[in-house]
Amino acid sequence: MLDPLLAPIAPALYRAAPIPRGFPPEGIVALGHLVAIAGAIGFALAGRHWWAGLLAAAGVAGNHLCDMIDGAHARATGQCRHGGELLDHFFDPLSFSLWMVGLGVAADRHDLALACVLWIYASAVLTSIRAKITGVFLLQRVGPTEFKALLTLLALALAAARAASSTETAVRIITVSLWALAALGWAQLAVNLVRGVRAVNRADTPVDTEPWRRG
Repeated sequence: MLDPLLAPIAPALYRAAPIPRGFPPEGIVALGHLVAIAGAIGFALAGRHWWAGLLAAAGVAGNHLCDMIDGAHARATGQCRHGGELLDHFFDPLSFSLWMVGLGVAADRHDLALACVLWIYASAVLTSIRAKITGVFLLQRVGPTEFKALLTLLALALAAARAASSTETAVRIITVSLWALAALGWAQLAVNLVRGVRAVNRADTPVDTEPWRRG
């Protein structure tokens, strides 16, 4: 839902960024993940410090900014590589998982964090296998961009809650958020799994009937 609104902004953001033409786009991908790690640390501390919510928000938003301009840089400088695309898709679910771990640490609810990490990686695997079979990399209407927007708003809410109230209030918000993310994530995964099976069954791609052989 948000990509059509944000995609036209990416070229302007890239032109405004002081990135040397020789800098590899993989470096932007790595920088985005480092920023995501900072965001995860912010989430982990958001129950105790008001500024940690701002760090988390900056980490999530900064990660998405890198995600918006890495492809633009690759195309503008003629550095499009399969390896860069692989790294981009590899780090996305890892960054999301780190944020869930950070929230789990803040609320001392590692079980909920694990539930969220599992559906994040299950969704990533489902998307990749569907793309391999159909030849189309299809994102859902509510996808990574919307998830990052939601997490950014949550981080800002945590900063405001911790500044105005106690640690208990912030932890309660995190716990409820983790429950909601886990429930909605698994529900979306179930729906997408059914849709994915139907989509690959309708695909024109020949079915692999070759016996398995050791490479």
